[in-house]
Amino acid sequence: MAGGVKVNAEVRDLTRIERIGAHSHIRGLGLDDALEARVVSQGMVGQTKARKAAGVILNMIREGKIAGRAVLLAGQPGSGKTAIAMGMAKALGEETPFAMMAASEIFSLEMSKTEALTQAFRKAIGVRIKEETEIIEGEVVEIEIDRPEGGSAAKQGKLTLKTTEMETIYDLGTKMIESLHKEKVSAGDIIAIDKASGKVTKLGRSFARSRDYDAMGPATKFVQCPEGELQKRKEVVHVVTLHEIDVINSRTQGFLALFSGDTGEIRAEVREQIDAKVAEWREEGKAEIVPGVLFIDEVHMLDIECFSYLNRALENDMAPILVVATNRGITRIRGTNYRSPHGIPIDLLDRLLIISTEPYSEKEIRQILDIRCEEEDVEMTDDARELLTKIGHETSLRYAIQLITAASIVCQRRKGTEVDVEDISKVYSLFVDVKRSTQFLIEYQEQYMFNEVPEVAEAAQGEAPAEGMEVST
Repeated sequence: MAGGVKVNAEVRDLTRIERIGAHSHIRGLGLDDALEARVVSQGMVGQTKARKAAGVILNMIREGKIAGRAVLLAGQPGSGKTAIAMGMAKALGEETPFAMMAASEIFSLEMSKTEALTQAFRKAIGVRIKEETEIIEGEVVEIEIDRPEGGSAAKQGKLTLKTTEMETIYDLGTKMIESLHKEKVSAGDIIAIDKASGKVTKLGRSFARSRDYDAMGPATKFVQCPEGELQKRKEVVHVVTLHEIDVINSRTQGFLALFSGDTGEIRAEVREQIDAKVAEWREEGKAEIVPGVLFIDEVHMLDIECFSYLNRALENDMAPILVVATNRGITRIRGTNYRSPHGIPIDLLDRLLIISTEPYSEKEIRQILDIRCEEEDVEMTDDARELLTKIGHETSLRYAIQLITAASIVCQRRKGTEVDVEDISKVYSLFVDVKRSTQFLIEYQEQYMFNEVPEVAEAAQGEAPAEGMEVST
């Protein structure tokens, strides 16, 4: 790229190791084309109003024309706020940047709070860069590799590629042979070679080889043999975030800083140069801005300085869509003695579109537990599911979900194939919920150190609690 600003557009193939997490069952928002929320879809259950509202925000993000809008997901603990944010991330796909952070993270980083928020904002703004490149695309007819006996000499070889109209033989060097070996290219594969970088991409298997059953696997993709010339010009589109461009241009080790995590504070001059260059690319039609989403969970943990920064940052024309979540009611704004709804200053609340989540009904808890049993691959009887649903309704959904795997392990210990009521009862007695734990503390308060329960009891009888002490019910 011209102008001295570097963009690393290398495509890296990663093997994902999937683990079962709290929201790994979420596949999207579960909306139809008319933005109506299905009752159960894509791992989402209930919260139809909140999901429909999130779908409207989603359309706004996809159009990419409106910057600096902010959304607040407010609701009780365990009412699906983070699940809705995860659903938005899945529905947007890989192309749209989606950055997630917990508000308390900014206080533990070795940089200023405003710098941490600036980096988070720029992680959520993508730049779609278009450039033309020359590629060689064709079907592999034959690969010949000469391996010297001594082992010290460089490998050499020949690659025969063809299209529907022509066939050519290319000489191979050591680097290209290694690339072909890494991609496991064999005769009958359709490949593309980037002439500038030498990167080899396997596009699939030729339809002419569809009967070669020995060379097939369950994920084999068949494509047509390319037409026309072997060498052709192709427009390649890369999507990188502004933060990635910042890091590449602010560190001597370039894009390696992205992997080491040692980004540190980035100078304002670097960002100004990058913004100017990106604006120039936009005017020339080489790039376009992709406004993404910045999701800040537990936003009440931010202090008054951070809220002031957010107010200013949302006015920038390069700002992403900001989605924040909180489970607090009327509480103190961190860094002040003032109280406000959700612990957020009133001037910032004015800017927010507020989406409220509601507690799940017993029927919805049952549906969520069914989905989680399937996700965690646990077989459970209907009676056990009914008991678990009752536990979730009387205690909390999160507690009930935590019991699924624990009950499965207890079931395996007794050589059972399905989790039954006795397994649920066993883990219910082993692991206590918040209510039972609190009751235990009240009963045995004298045996604990630094006990302050008597003061809470006095406060409940009409006396004011000690300064700085919160009383939760």
